[in-house]
Amino acid sequence: MHSFTCCTVDLCHHNQTGDPDDPPRIPQNPVINGNVAMADGHNNTEEDMEDDTSWRSEATFRFVVERFSRLSESVLSPPCFVRNLPWKIMVMPRFYPDRPHQKSVGFFLQCNAESDSTSWSCHAQAMLKIINYKDDEKSFSRRISHLFFHKENDWGFSNFMSWSDVTDPERGFVEDDKVTFEVYVQADAPHGVAWDSKKHTGYVGLKNQGATCYMNSLLQTLFFTNQLRRAVYMMPTEGDDSSKSVPLALQRVFYELQHSDKPVGTKKLTKSFGWETLDSFMQHDVQELCRVLLDNVENKMKGTCVEGTIPKLFRGKMVSYIQCKHVDYRSERIEDYYDIQLSIKGKKNIFESFKDYVAVEQLDGDNKYDAGEHGLQMHSLHNLLLTFTHMMFEFPEQLPLDEFLQKPDVKDPANYILHAVLVHSGDNHGGHYVVYLNPKGDGKVSVTAPIWCKFDDDVVSRCTKEEAIEHNYGGHDDDLSVRHCTNAYMLVYIRESKLSEVLQPVTDVDIPQQLVERLQEEKRVEAQKRKERQEAHLYMQVQMVTEDQFCGHQGNDMYDEEKVKYTVFKVLKSSTLAEFVQNLSQTMGFPQDQMRLWPMQARSNGTKRPAMLDYEADCNKSMIDLSDNENPWTIFLETVDPEMAASGATLPKFDKDHDVMLFLKMYDPKTRSLNYCGHIYTPISCKIRGLLPVMCERAGFQQGTSLILYEEVKPNLTERIQDYDVSLDKALDELMDGDIIVFQKDDPENETSELPTAKDYFRDLYHRVDVIFCDKTIHNDPGFVVTLSNRMNYFQVAKTVAQRLNTDPMLLQFFKSQGDGPGNPLRHNYEGTLRDLLQFFKPRQPKKLYYQQLKMKITDFENRRSFKAIWLNSMFREEEITLYPDKHGCVRDLLEECKKAVELSDKGSEKLRLLEIVSYKIIGVHQEDELLECLSPAASRTFRIEEIPLDQVDLDKENEMLIPVAHFHKEVFGTFGIPFLLKIRQGEPFREVMKRIQSMLDIQEKEFEKVREAFRHCVYVCANLAVFCPFSGNMSHPRPWLGLDHFNKAPKRGRYTYLEKAIKIHN
Repeated sequence: MHSFTCCTVDLCHHNQTGDPDDPPRIPQNPVINGNVAMADGHNNTEEDMEDDTSWRSEATFRFVVERFSRLSESVLSPPCFVRNLPWKIMVMPRFYPDRPHQKSVGFFLQCNAESDSTSWSCHAQAMLKIINYKDDEKSFSRRISHLFFHKENDWGFSNFMSWSDVTDPERGFVEDDKVTFEVYVQADAPHGVAWDSKKHTGYVGLKNQGATCYMNSLLQTLFFTNQLRRAVYMMPTEGDDSSKSVPLALQRVFYELQHSDKPVGTKKLTKSFGWETLDSFMQHDVQELCRVLLDNVENKMKGTCVEGTIPKLFRGKMVSYIQCKHVDYRSERIEDYYDIQLSIKGKKNIFESFKDYVAVEQLDGDNKYDAGEHGLQMHSLHNLLLTFTHMMFEFPEQLPLDEFLQKPDVKDPANYILHAVLVHSGDNHGGHYVVYLNPKGDGKVSVTAPIWCKFDDDVVSRCTKEEAIEHNYGGHDDDLSVRHCTNAYMLVYIRESKLSEVLQPVTDVDIPQQLVERLQEEKRVEAQKRKERQEAHLYMQVQMVTEDQFCGHQGNDMYDEEKVKYTVFKVLKSSTLAEFVQNLSQTMGFPQDQMRLWPMQARSNGTKRPAMLDYEADCNKSMIDLSDNENPWTIFLETVDPEMAASGATLPKFDKDHDVMLFLKMYDPKTRSLNYCGHIYTPISCKIRGLLPVMCERAGFQQGTSLILYEEVKPNLTERIQDYDVSLDKALDELMDGDIIVFQKDDPENETSELPTAKDYFRDLYHRVDVIFCDKTIHNDPGFVVTLSNRMNYFQVAKTVAQRLNTDPMLLQFFKSQGDGPGNPLRHNYEGTLRDLLQFFKPRQPKKLYYQQLKMKITDFENRRSFKAIWLNSMFREEEITLYPDKHGCVRDLLEECKKAVELSDKGSEKLRLLEIVSYKIIGVHQEDELLECLSPAASRTFRIEEIPLDQVDLDKENEMLIPVAHFHKEVFGTFGIPFLLKIRQGEPFREVMKRIQSMLDIQEKEFEKVREAFRHCVYVCANLAVFCPFSGNMSHPRPWLGLDHFNKAPKRGRYTYLEKAIKIHN
């Protein structure tokens, strides 16, 4: 970590203590008294900058304080604009009550002090200096580094120099009672202010979703790899799902970066990855994302006109060779690579790392196979992606690599130009990524296209080449010229001869027209939705429902509010009913006398039924007043039968004082279904018996058929109408428009039905619920819907779901829903009902349960525990498996379960063992009689099951033992790969051990020559060494192991702990 020693100076915000930090060196071209000198290294002219210098990242300005000896209060200089913020020098005399004869000069740098905003911030480094008139080299200076914001908008020193030293003419700081103060300030682009990245750099940034700075840095790097951007545009995406297509989402981001004036969002891109919201708040490794994303895009490019673009851009070839010393023999193997990970420990610069990377290694010693030297050479290089870790490390703008090539091309030297520097600040557990980019790569400076820019999420700013390169070398504890823990992490170089090809400008001509039209249409729709949201307070929705939606409805009331398809009208709240009806008539194609509106009214009993609307009395009232501020407002639109409308038929008259509108439903016990039979107008005084002929006619029954009538009052309340000879107002409870009469045949055969009466049907309906069942083992499984009764018990639910899955109910396990996924499992003897399981769901929230199909009955399964392990198969490959041994069993039971789940080798021992592995090293073998409850899972360790090799089944305990073997590269703590157990014998020659290792790993002799072996802690181990007894003594005690030192060809990261989630793109 970086550190510094505090000096005895008062560095502060007026009088608060702060920490100094050394900024970059000061340029040598300051200008006197407010005339600002550019200090970005470009030496731009005024014409070059189009008279706009406010964007600059650094400046030097001066302030001459006259009549200095009479200074009694603080004074401020005129503003100097850096990063579009006003910076001022503040000077003041400082007195000390306890030291009346001591007086000092206070010197501060002030930023944006007059702003009323509380959200802005800007990090800056500065050098504060009092100029010496006699000798500039004797000018007195001090440095600061500070995050300026509204509460700390000035920073500096209350005791910069003593007053007597400054005012002493002999010291040279005062002349004619004038003192000159100078500040060199270097500022990052500010946050929380109206910073126009497009205006100041020509480019725009990317919005941070929470912790996506690593992704933003990579996306900008890929965007400015113009050849790749052009290829991405050419990928065919016409038929792609806009929410799941990674190529289309990448096209969208690139298009907006190229055309937008504001920061671009990436939510659609991460959604196309299949990421959840939480994924956007998890920091990841930028190199890992680079590999995963490029692999995904490369696969999607296959079979298209841009196939092979990514290998062409990024793939190089590496030669690994063996050269014999005393024999004229050399073997080579050529491998592809897409990026190079350089070791920088103990290296001063990138050239030393390259030399170490391709260093020839002498293979000699006791082993007769080690008869030569082993090395690497670069066969061919394209563009370079280099990654390394935090340390002081130098890298150049131009990188010549001919000396590392197997066969350099004289006509095309391997000279590389630095294109991007991805910088990480923080530690291994978090931090922040930014990227410095040289977009053009041509070295030409202009206002619209500076050489280097810093891309910090949504803020893009110009920067100097020094900021992009030298300031990201990292540093040592005593080096204050760089930021704390800020280092280049990934470099992108482009071959100089390919620079014009890779960075050829991408114009609108390069973007397929159909893609442009699709993205522009998306923008148009989004803009329309934004406009609608902004104007939403002026409008209301009127949703129409007609009798067509009533047909087929099998529930209470006239329709299902969650399933009905309304005809929706967007209506000005202030418009009148007459205006609405006129527009409705034109839209629906019915004259006004063939329509009648019945607003759906919520009754106190929880039902929703049509109610009378008096058009003549209300035609001039506003729609929002008529709806009683209900939005959306639902209306039943009654119309003339379309077949009769053409003949000019009109709706019958309706007397609101003497008539009532009723709805009719017919219940069929045989099919257990409802049939909608329309509505009728009838006088309130009409007797029930007078309605029977209409019911028979509507249902298709013979006239005179005996009917049973019910009134549908509310959910789970259906009352039978007993007396048919009374008037409607006496037969029905609180007679109102929209009341529903349900009728059915009075047939003795009804008793054979499960639901013989309409009352039985509605009671069953009341307890009916739709439940979504999702497979727990499938990511984002949409599941299937099953209609169940709230009164069902566990077995009834299991039986119904099993029928749907065509399986045995006893082979299913169910899980409660918790958040967005499965929760705790349900035991098969759960005594509650389905209602109890679903009680925590909100009324209209989809009801969801999870299940998994078992290979054993649930009664047996519940007595077992889930045990995750790694199975090492006969091909020496690891597979993740989940076993279900008896929860009270021992390791022997686990191994027996494993035998049922895996395929053993044909002529093997058929005996298994359980190993415990930590950091890719075997730390012990668990005994078969050890209880499983003692093996608790942990993120730091893995359990592996393997078949015991025949030669390890019966050991001679006096002369033989097993020793762990692990793989590492150079450093013993850098283990990787698949460790294994090796049998060694007392007094056995080491070359025999080597042969056995070669046989176990099935490596050809020439290949095996590249592996160097080394025992750690002990070369020859006695058979009775106590430390090797797996679980005796201290588990943390060092154990002897045999290390195989060779290069790790596997991907960078292996298995992940629970704190570390692998990057996956699911689509």
